[in-house]
Amino acid sequence: MNEKELTASFKALSCETRRKIIYLLRSKCLCAGDIAKHFELTGATISHHLKVLAEGNLITSKKVGLEIYYSLNIEKYNVLIRWFQFLNDTENFKEKGIK
Repeated sequence: MNEKELTASFKALSCETRRKIIYLLRSKCLCAGDIAKHFELTGATISHHLKVLAEGNLITSKKVGLEIYYSLNIEKYNVLIRWFQFLNDTENFKEKGIK
């Protein structure tokens, strides 16, 4: 994962509303209307949050008829988990001369 992708992912995760959307998507795909029912936000605002999550590659979308269903991009979360594990391994920093 390059720095641009990492930055986009962290930007997407930086907002509480987007983290709540991720939580909603953890167990099933939802369309924007179903996601919006959990918030007191306009449809346009929900769409904006979904766009930022998609730009961070944290969610995927699939059109079914007239609806677009959103789901978590599990592979991206696995990449982020590996990145955090890398940070947790102090040997990686010793190799780079970082204390």
